[in-house]
Amino acid sequence: MTDPARADQPPAHANSDRTASDIAEAERGSGGREGASADAAMREEAVALAQRLVRLDTRAGGERQAADLVAEILTDAGYRVRVDEPVEGRANLVARYGSGKDDVTFTGHLDTVPARESEWSFDPMSGDIRDGRLLGRGSSDMKAGVAAQVAAAVRHVREGADGPQLVFTFGEETGCDGAAHLDPAGLRPAALLIVAEPTGNRIVLGHKGALWLRATARGVSAHGSRPELGSNAIAALAGAALRVHGHDGWPAHPAVGQATVNVGTFHSGVQPNLVPDHAEMCLDIRTVPGFGSDEAADAVARLCGPGIELERLLDLPGVATDPSEPGLGDVLETLVPGSSALPPMYATYFTDASLLRDKLGGPAVVVYGPGDPEQAHVTDETCSVPNIGDCAAALYRLLRSR
Repeated sequence: MTDPARADQPPAHANSDRTASDIAEAERGSGGREGASADAAMREEAVALAQRLVRLDTRAGGERQAADLVAEILTDAGYRVRVDEPVEGRANLVARYGSGKDDVTFTGHLDTVPARESEWSFDPMSGDIRDGRLLGRGSSDMKAGVAAQVAAAVRHVREGADGPQLVFTFGEETGCDGAAHLDPAGLRPAALLIVAEPTGNRIVLGHKGALWLRATARGVSAHGSRPELGSNAIAALAGAALRVHGHDGWPAHPAVGQATVNVGTFHSGVQPNLVPDHAEMCLDIRTVPGFGSDEAADAVARLCGPGIELERLLDLPGVATDPSEPGLGDVLETLVPGSSALPPMYATYFTDASLLRDKLGGPAVVVYGPGDPEQAHVTDETCSVPNIGDCAAALYRLLRSR
């Protein structure tokens, strides 16, 4: 889910008329030294929780243990917490606090992509801090973001305020599996959804959609020494794959960018002396406004040609928040002073917002988290420790401002 474009954005506080002391004062509130102490404690709690989460192995499963850890912290703070485990070892968490007048929902996912220990220079479950970086799988994508959200929410409710709704999911990396299991009746409608994906504490207002297709070719088996008696499914599907891969006319959107198609997997054949009668490949299509899943599927079908069967495996809509939406400018300025004057940025990856937005009643979506986008899914993944505290502080400012 990396998005190199994020690295080209201005620093998080670029173009701001507010000074560092202005921001610090806003974080402290009117509590003076007491506020400064609470701010420091929140930052430390965010980092410590991020470490604990990274040390839990949730590589493509096992999210229940992470949900239980977060549930304990939120319950101690007075939240009403529900943990659901629709699949053994895999759990969603929904937490609410107070009267429900707070219209903000924080969300993040608890799973990570796989990591092979033999390919890493340190333990993927390390959770240690070295040279200002948190080490381990999920440090940037996106356990640091979850930790920052929890720390900000806990501090806010400790001060007697209503808290945001928190929704943490399993299986986001494989197609928003956990979000798909959430019952809208168990969620509080929201006006604002903050998604803690790695943005380097920069503002991202949405992302492309995703359509995954399985393309299948069927042939006729024959002895490898008599290929003329059969019909080679690999040859048929390989031709389709090359046509799809070589196509350069995918539509583009001025803000979100160009639609893309990747031939991700290709499987066929049993042994060399057998003409293959079955071949399949999976395509990852990223859609943009004006070129949705139906248009994408039609375009791929034309490129593949007759005889190639297409099946939808995943269909997630894109998310594009309008920066001129009433009140959104204040949200952006609170999180990242100066950001409302910048051109809106949209990510290439998908998030749980694809499904949560409708389940929450159509809130504005802001993707904002401390992880480094270029660190997502890489070997030797790390995350900036100062970013984690800064994210928690910004989210706390946002909660105080509403």
